[in-house]
Amino acid sequence: MTVTTIRSRRKSIGALAARVFAYLLITLTAVSMIFPFYWMVTSSLKTEMEIFRVPPKWLPIPPAWSNYSYVFTTVNFKLYTFNSLKVALLWTLGVVLSSSWAAYGFARVRFWGRDTLFIITLAAMMIPGQVTMIPMFLIFNRIHWVNTHYPLWVPAFFGSAFGIFLMRQYFLTIPQELLDSARIDGCSHFGIYRRIMMPLAKPALASLALLAFMGSWNSLLGPVIYLYDESLFTLPLGLTRFQGMYVTYWGYTMAGATISLIPILLVFLFTQQYFVRGVVLSGLKG
Repeated sequence: MTVTTIRSRRKSIGALAARVFAYLLITLTAVSMIFPFYWMVTSSLKTEMEIFRVPPKWLPIPPAWSNYSYVFTTVNFKLYTFNSLKVALLWTLGVVLSSSWAAYGFARVRFWGRDTLFIITLAAMMIPGQVTMIPMFLIFNRIHWVNTHYPLWVPAFFGSAFGIFLMRQYFLTIPQELLDSARIDGCSHFGIYRRIMMPLAKPALASLALLAFMGSWNSLLGPVIYLYDESLFTLPLGLTRFQGMYVTYWGYTMAGATISLIPILLVFLFTQQYFVRGVVLSGLKG
């Protein structure tokens, strides 16, 4: 056996070991991410005693479908779902329109202080949204918007720092020659944005829309702060009705959470191809 053969075998063994380790790491990561969803779904089909059983009961046999019937009959689930859908769609529309328009300005319009303003926009991403809750509440209270849905979607029409960043990075991947040709044909900035940039940016728009919809749909802090009337409750806020002062009905809560997850899954299934392309291509050019 020659030295070259020994080295090649060592390399192949090392490559195989690295591949096995990578697959194990990916599998463990996937299991750690899927397990909470598995626990939520199985807990929604268990009784309260079975949820806290030690050792745990991994499969709900027989399933407690009464948890789901209780959710639909006890709370106004349809109204909460309608409110969440209305707020999430308006929020998504606002984020997509305002962020894409601002991103076009940062990517393709030259003006004084553009880069400095973009850096300030990026710095805004580092500020937690909870920090601005008090001043925003005071503003909305002054204009009598508290206990309405307006505070939950109107701010989206003023842009999102992350949305602007995501769309700008994607717009930079579109060839400048295409825009120059449009200008020669007499297109204005708005015409270029509407007829060229937006159709070509469908993957990034789908990614941004999915993230915005998911964030608004799952939001609890905003509805807790601004909504008092039960007829205005969104789905996450409505699910808190199963939490009492001394006891939480986890079976009902998990059933409601499982149902609320269905729209997100459906949206992702129909847009996953655009979502992956948008996230990947948005990072190709800075």
